[in-house]
Amino acid sequence: MTHNPQILIDSLPEGKLTAENYRLAEAPMPVPGAGEVLVKTIAFAITAGTRAGLQGSASYAGAPATGVVMNGTGVGEVIESRADGFMVGDRVMGSTGWQAYANLPAKDLTKLDPTQDPVNYLGPLGVNGLTAYFGLLRVGQPASGETVMVSAAAGSVGHLVGQMAKIRGARVVGVCGSDQKGAVLRERLGFDATVNYRDPNYRQALKEATPDGVDVYFDNTGGAVLGSALFRMNVGGRVACCGVVSQYDTDSPEPSPKGVPGLLVNKRITMRGFLVFDFADEYPAARQDIAGWLANGSLIALTDEVQGLEAAPAAFVDLLAGGNLGTRIVRLD
Repeated sequence: MTHNPQILIDSLPEGKLTAENYRLAEAPMPVPGAGEVLVKTIAFAITAGTRAGLQGSASYAGAPATGVVMNGTGVGEVIESRADGFMVGDRVMGSTGWQAYANLPAKDLTKLDPTQDPVNYLGPLGVNGLTAYFGLLRVGQPASGETVMVSAAAGSVGHLVGQMAKIRGARVVGVCGSDQKGAVLRERLGFDATVNYRDPNYRQALKEATPDGVDVYFDNTGGAVLGSALFRMNVGGRVACCGVVSQYDTDSPEPSPKGVPGLLVNKRITMRGFLVFDFADEYPAARQDIAGWLANGSLIALTDEVQGLEAAPAAFVDLLAGGNLGTRIVRLD
């Protein structure tokens, strides 16, 4: 192989993202320098949060730009190394982006446990699982018997949050975008109740699903769903603010919830935003916990796969419309 197929950002979206905002291109095969590793991509994750980077609303993602490889976390195999500690054949995780080969600094790579499926590092053992773990357990801090509500509950982070809350002994209510997704959450993943936010009677359905109120709300959406959760919060409730998917793929985002800060004051609610990178020093211990739950069957990771680099743009557009169930990955191997 002498060329490197890539998906480039061809234009920045105005309004909703389309597949035409991207183009397939070929670049020369990268050559690693000192301290670098050449990685052949096995698969990469598509996540809603990267849409925020295209609109410049995620400060950690830098300014949006065209003519560059679309960013994303991937797993791959080392095919050439000029760095201590990495050998040809090692499996690694890093910011591969949407391309077949990536030249990456060794310091930015995570070597994978060879006993694990590499794809697990795009879901439960990667950013999605770690976000669920720290956002729920450190920010939300659910106690046994409390009610945990999670939005985008069938998504890459949400479906893991709900199961981790069950492991902690909580009652779990998931908000998702279809009755079919809700059935999977209840029947396969053990959620106690689910509510479809597209239901015309959503507010009443949420009230019925949370008869004892909500103690912890894990927010992936913002907007109207966040507003509905705040009105169901109990005194002393905690809100873990993870994402605002309702505002990513639009140039006219939903307004902020009504009643803030009055609701927070009256019910003494703690509302805290976080980034998973805040807990980077604790990743190894968290991965050990998560790997144990995967091994004993108390945590099930849902993976939604598409095949081939050229499928990535349409798969991203579909994800933003709610088409995924679990972690969406693009597999190249």
